[in-house]
Amino acid sequence: MEVDPETAEGLYRTVTSIITPRPVGWISSRSATGVDNLAPYSFFNGLNEKRPPVVMFSAEDTPDGKLKDSVDNVLETGAFVHNLVTVDRFEEMVASAETVAPEVSEFDHAGVTAEEAKTVDAPRVADAQAHFECTLYDDARIGNHVVVMGEIQHIHVDDSLCVDGKVDVRRIDPVGRLSGDYYATMDVFSSKEGPDGY
Repeated sequence: MEVDPETAEGLYRTVTSIITPRPVGWISSRSATGVDNLAPYSFFNGLNEKRPPVVMFSAEDTPDGKLKDSVDNVLETGAFVHNLVTVDRFEEMVASAETVAPEVSEFDHAGVTAEEAKTVDAPRVADAQAHFECTLYDDARIGNHVVVMGEIQHIHVDDSLCVDGKVDVRRIDPVGRLSGDYYATMDVFSSKEGPDGY
């Protein structure tokens, strides 16, 4: 199959099927009027790991051309949290993607317990195993998407994911996005011989 992006139909499926698996940015934010928001984004990744540590998520405009609530909130308040999505939180993550009225919190809709972030004015998923608390670093429009970049101000990692004070990726059970309604879990292997790939 050869694909010309200018004329191809179904380009989203082709692109997202090849860029896979993608980490899920489970983004929590708060509106200027105080409504807590929670939504998953599969265009999510790290951009820089230090000085400054920056992550990004990209959100498509709504069908009527408006900003998604997550983007609108971050641009207004300058804060958001990325909550690690693990297999045990999968159903709640899917439920938080459902459309609700602007005055309804996805935390309530999905049955997710919120807690206050430590350093930014945004909620975070109380039982997520890791959080990146972020302030707005920059934003950029690309076509009908807005890319939101956040500088990490605080990181929380559950002790169950750590060995000797360091995160051990083998203890994390993350959810990865494939395409459509397909997701993946992680099967860890190392490029180094022996039991420890670090």
